[in-house]
Amino acid sequence: MEATAEGARSPGLLVIDDATIMRMRIAAIAREAGWTVVAEATNGLEGLSLYRQHHPDLVTLDIVMPEMDGVETLRQMRAEDPSARIVMVSAVDQRAKLRECFGAGAADFVVKPFDKERLLSLFLKYAELVRAADPR
Repeated sequence: MEATAEGARSPGLLVIDDATIMRMRIAAIAREAGWTVVAEATNGLEGLSLYRQHHPDLVTLDIVMPEMDGVETLRQMRAEDPSARIVMVSAVDQRAKLRECFGAGAADFVVKPFDKERLLSLFLKYAELVRAADPR
């Protein structure tokens, strides 16, 4: 993770989504909010591997993906790292799926198509949490 002009560490993000355009959009908004995108994955299996490698401060995670869906990825990530901050980003807008994700440890949920301002405010909120937890 990079340092900002003020010397503070820039928080790191892992983006997991099978849609290239979604990964690009999320990454661009995150960078605008001062985040470093440490890696991008196209499915849950790849995402787990990259999480283990980079230990990012935040993960954005799609639900519907090939190989391993987002809910199973969320469960495995949280089992390995109970402190993982994971935000679900999905077009699936069902109460049962939301409850399942929060029950499995999701920190937040963003419905696609998302509003840029909603995602920007989410990244700013989590950047503050990261800095408060690790004020290097």
